[in-house]
Amino acid sequence: MAFENDRDDLIEGRNAVTEALRAGRSIDKIYIARGEVDKTLGHIASKARDMGIVVTEADRRKLDAMSVTHAHQGVIALCAVREYVEIEDILAIAEDRGEPPFVIVCDEISDPHNLGAIIRTAECAGVHGIIIPKRRSAGLTSIVGKTSAGAAEYMAVARVPNLTAALKELKARGLWIFGSAAGAQGGLWQTDLRGPVCLVIGSEGEGMSRLVTESCDFLVSIPMRGKLNSLNASAAAAVLMYEVLRQRG
Repeated sequence: MAFENDRDDLIEGRNAVTEALRAGRSIDKIYIARGEVDKTLGHIASKARDMGIVVTEADRRKLDAMSVTHAHQGVIALCAVREYVEIEDILAIAEDRGEPPFVIVCDEISDPHNLGAIIRTAECAGVHGIIIPKRRSAGLTSIVGKTSAGAAEYMAVARVPNLTAALKELKARGLWIFGSAAGAQGGLWQTDLRGPVCLVIGSEGEGMSRLVTESCDFLVSIPMRGKLNSLNASAAAAVLMYEVLRQRG
């Protein structure tokens, strides 16, 4: 992942990260220098894990490359540029609009540019909210915000520890789960998407995970006429979302 120089989502240094944790900042991930045995860093890691924040060890060269201040002291926190919501909040948006829920689940979309593009399209297509996993996924970083062309300011995004549990919750609330999979028997143009719907978008390289695939009610494929058999994740998401929008009129 490339890091930009004008990052407004990085908190660097032991005191600054400790204060961010104490203040309850929405932090996606904390990077700590590999091999460090400093007690302060250990305390930061322990407190972060207790708060459900992902803590990752990284070598100092990576931290040096990420750092804007060049004084990271072995710890950098990657913060969300806006607060995450709960699944209940997303469903409430649909209810307030008087529309059947329209939700996107991103299964380990790790490229922030892809996630940003998906958020931008989702906002344009009338999606009520997006759900992402805490691990192995891009979060609401400044790169995602910029790639979304401002849409991240308006799109409700929930960040959950377990996608299969989230899908189970959506099913319990009456949503049908549609997963995008190359070669699936269900053709997109022949699939009824007019009711309460959740679309699952798989990762760039692997597609949907096994457990997420098994959690889907239906698998659908996008028609392909060329020599390749798959689209970029954000392009596939755009095709799926606009088919829902077309069917809803």
